[in-house]
Amino acid sequence: MVDKIIIENLSLQYSDGTESLRNVSMGIPQNAVTVLFGPAGGGKSTLLRCLNRLNDLTEIKAISGRILIDGENILDPKTDVIALRRKVGMVFARPVTLPMSIRENIIYGLELMGEKRKSKLDEAVERSLKLSAIWDEIKDRLDEPAIALSGGQQQRVCLARVIALQPQIILLDEPTSGLDPISTGKVEAALSELKKEYTVILVPHSVQQAARTADHAAFFLTGELIEYGDGKTLFTNPKQKKTEDYIMGRFG
Repeated sequence: MVDKIIIENLSLQYSDGTESLRNVSMGIPQNAVTVLFGPAGGGKSTLLRCLNRLNDLTEIKAISGRILIDGENILDPKTDVIALRRKVGMVFARPVTLPMSIRENIIYGLELMGEKRKSKLDEAVERSLKLSAIWDEIKDRLDEPAIALSGGQQQRVCLARVIALQPQIILLDEPTSGLDPISTGKVEAALSELKKEYTVILVPHSVQQAARTADHAAFFLTGELIEYGDGKTLFTNPKQKKTEDYIMGRFG
């Protein structure tokens, strides 16, 4: 399996002295779901935000190492961050729909990029909503305000908005943390379709979700990568005792 992303000796320290990542190295394969899991404060979300340079917006004291996407170091100061964020889309824990219709939410980014052809915009709406496992639920409501949808539906619309821009990598930071079990199941079902076309990196909201969704899994503890490997193997037969203790609920 080809690695879409290669992380080499990545360390990050925030201005308040918090060391969020320590010498992390790993490869993330394309067309798979890679799960980053572990207790709060382990560095998972920090790593996710490094992958599209969202950490540029926070107070960072020091960052070192390299993150290669398709062979290019995205931490290089010359990196076009806007182009990077188009390539690496992100869905956050809380759905943030725009104050407009469902359709307008989906095509917002495309219109900003200059796409005006109605046929292309309509095609993007249908395709992205289907991949987000919500098309059948809302296809007759596209001109209604997105805010009128349930929380689970709004989250899938946010996912569709990312997909509409046709990124290569999709980051999901606890996307189901506020959702009911049925909505959670629909988001998880969408992941198996998404990985056919995209590289997916997920910070799950529970160990159980991590085990259900991971093709590959990485366990983080206090900024360190403790163990990384095949998802099914890691959750059934972890090599490190710290990983086993966390999976079994002995801490965290």
